[in-house]
Parts: sequence; structure tokens; C-alpha cells
Amino acid sequence: MLDTRELGRRPGSQHQVTLTVPAPADLGIEVLRVPEGSQVELDLRLEAVMEGVLVTGTAAVELVGECARCLDEISDESVVDLQELFVYEDQRHPSEEDDEVSTLKGDLVDLEPLLRDAVVLALPFQPLCEDDCPGMCPDCGARLKDDPDHAHDAPIDPRWAGLTALQHDEQDRD
Repeated sequence: MLDTRELGRRPGSQHQVTLTVPAPADLGIEVLRVPEGSQVELDLRLEAVMEGVLVTGTAAVELVGECARCLDEISDESVVDLQELFVYEDQRHPSEEDDEVSTLKGDLVDLEPLLRDAVVLALPFQPLCEDDCPGMCPDCGARLKDDPDHAHDAPIDPRWAGLTALQHDEQDRD
């Protein structure tokens, strides 16, 4: 929660805020996330407008997860843009649904939903350890980065397996 009392309700008044907060739980997707309790650095500008408080800025987060191709550990940092209008409770119209409008609770702004939306939407759907990660062998699961010359014999169609046995018998007679 971020206090906005310093702004008052004077449209045009601004306040710059830089703070570090612990990351909430479950911030991310299944394969890439922000570790719970890690430091989230927020650089925000709060601006009073007629309807409420406009919050803009950035959030710098640490990311951990695994590569979608080879399952290697990934450790990275990301900076995401934040922007949201938090409407004063008395400015809110009863016809508006709760999910569509962010509301100030007294003079406090709850940044967690804004942070969660911005970070999750900025994450890659399939994170990679390297842009050209070769992944794993679909037949045996070997990491192709460790063994770039990895190969298997062409699979034998079971319908022709009997002929392959005959071919081996003929080669043995020669």
C-alpha cells in the first residue's frame, strides 16, 4: 500500500516515489517467476487528477525459472512499465464493475494487482536460456547443447521390420 495524502486532491500536483518492496507470492508464470520476498525496485510518479491518482513508473524485478527447451536454470532481471488510474471512492459510479476500475482505499493505493498484471504480461510465454537453444533430443532426452553431434539411427517402420531381419541374414551369409 502506498500513501497518497501528500498529493491532496489538487489536480496537477505530483510526487516522485522510489522504494524497494518485497515481491508478493506467485508473481509470474509456471516456468518463469519473481522469487517471493525478492527485492522489487519501484520508481513511481503519483499525479493527482480530477478522478483520482494516476500512477506511472517502472518496476525492476529479478526473474528465475527454467528454459522451455532444455530445462536449464534461468536467472535474469526485467524492468516493466506501470501505469494505472486509481479512482477516488466517491468518484466511482455504481454501474462500474469491480474488475474494471482500480479504486483508492481511503488515501492508499494497492500496487500489488498493478505490479502483478504488468510483470505477468511482460514475461515471455516460453522463456529460453539462449535465443538459439537447441533443446533436448525428442527420442532420449539428451541435452543437445552438451552434445551438438547427437544423433540416432533412423527408426524402422514396424511394418518393414521383418524385411530388415532378412537383409541382415543375407549379409551374414556373404
